[in-house]
Amino acid sequence: MLINQHFSVDRSKYIGGSDIGAILGLSRFKTPLEVWMEKTGKETKKVDSLPLRFGSYAEEFVASEYSRATGFELLHDESIYLHPQHSFMSAHIDRFVLEDEEGLPPTRILECKTANPFSFSDWGEVGSDQVPMSYLCQCVWYMAITGIDKTDLAVLFGNSDFRIYEIARDQALEELVIAKAITFWDEHVLKDIPPPAISEKDCQSLFSKGDPAKSAEAKQETLELTKRFQLLNSEINFLEEEISSIKQTIMSQMGEAELLTYQGKTLATWKAPKPSFRLDSNRFEFEHPDLASSYKIPVQNSRRLVIKEHKNNEGDA
Repeated sequence: MLINQHFSVDRSKYIGGSDIGAILGLSRFKTPLEVWMEKTGKETKKVDSLPLRFGSYAEEFVASEYSRATGFELLHDESIYLHPQHSFMSAHIDRFVLEDEEGLPPTRILECKTANPFSFSDWGEVGSDQVPMSYLCQCVWYMAITGIDKTDLAVLFGNSDFRIYEIARDQALEELVIAKAITFWDEHVLKDIPPPAISEKDCQSLFSKGDPAKSAEAKQETLELTKRFQLLNSEINFLEEEISSIKQTIMSQMGEAELLTYQGKTLATWKAPKPSFRLDSNRFEFEHPDLASSYKIPVQNSRRLVIKEHKNNEGDA
C-alpha cells in the first residue's frame, strides 16, 4: 500500500485529507491561511471542540453500521500513507473495506462522517457521489494516495438517519486537486509566503500588529468601497431602528404576559432568564487592592478597523 509509517509523525510536515478542502477554499471551518499557519509552525494551538470530539467518538459506530448494512469486513489501520511521488501528501484512512472473501488487498476506502440534520441540502441522493465538496476532495485525496478506485462515505445525520454515498476515482479531478496542493506546498509552505486572506480573521492574523509610523494611500476603488461601507452602515442603522420599533410595539401589547399567541400558536415569548452570577470586579479591587493587582494580566486586543465618514468633494470625484 505505497509508503507506510506510524501515524505519530508530525502532521505539520504533511497535507492531510482534512486539509485539502480548506486549501481549495471549500471548508466552512478553516481557510487556506489557517492551514498555512499550521504547516509553517506559526499557529500550533490544538483544535478541540465538542463536534470534533463527537465525530471522533462516533467513527466506530458509523463504521459498524456500514459493516452491518453492507456485510463487508473492515480493516482499521492506524498508519499514515504517503503518496509515492509527492511525499508531503498524507492519508489517514478511517477504514479499509474488504469485499472479497480472501481479504486483502482492500477494494475500497470507508470514510466515516457525522452531520447536522439541518444540513440535508448539502447532500444528494443516497448512493450517489453528491456530497459536500470538501468531503469529496478528501475522498479524492485518499484514492490518489492509496491507488484504490472506490470510496464509500458513510454519514450519520443526528441519531436517526444513516446513509452511504459512493465515490469513484476521477482522474481529471484528482490531477486538479493534486496540482492545487503542489502549488500551495511549493509556493506558500516551502517559501514561507502566506496565501491571500479570504476573511477578516485572516487579515487580523496576517497583520496583527500595526505601525503608527505608516500610512497607506487608498486606490480609487478602495475609496469607493469606503463610500459603499458608509451606505450599508446607514441602512443597517435604519433597519435596527425599525426592528427596535417593532419589538417595542410587541412588548407594549404583551405587558406582563410572557406568551404571545395567535389562534393557538405561539408567536413570541418574553421571559426573564435564570439568574447568573459574575464577579464584582470593582468591589473586589476596592476591598482587596493588593490581591486584585496580582491577578491583573495584560490583554492584547485585536486591531479595530474604523472607517471615517467623509463628504464628497472635488477630490472624491
